[in-house]
Amino acid sequence: MREKMIVRWLAVATGFLYVSGVIFPVPASAVTAELARTCRSLTAKQFPPRQPANPAAGSAKGSGRDQLTYYEKCVANQGKVDNGGNQ
Repeated sequence: MREKMIVRWLAVATGFLYVSGVIFPVPASAVTAELARTCRSLTAKQFPPRQPANPAAGSAKGSGRDQLTYYEKCVANQGKVDNGGNQ
């Protein structure tokens, strides 16, 4: 009787770990180089630098957090972002 309870408990625990993704995690999809280039280009157009050829001068339009948010939105939407009303 005790052995059956232990086997049942191990089966339930293993099933839970399998379902939760601990044993066999689902790999995250990687961003392609083409998508990264597209989004980097769109972000640079949306947030031009204060001084040309000086990225350390900062952006003329927004903060670094705004740029990161814009880039992440671009990647999440596969390179399609709505620029109307943004910034």
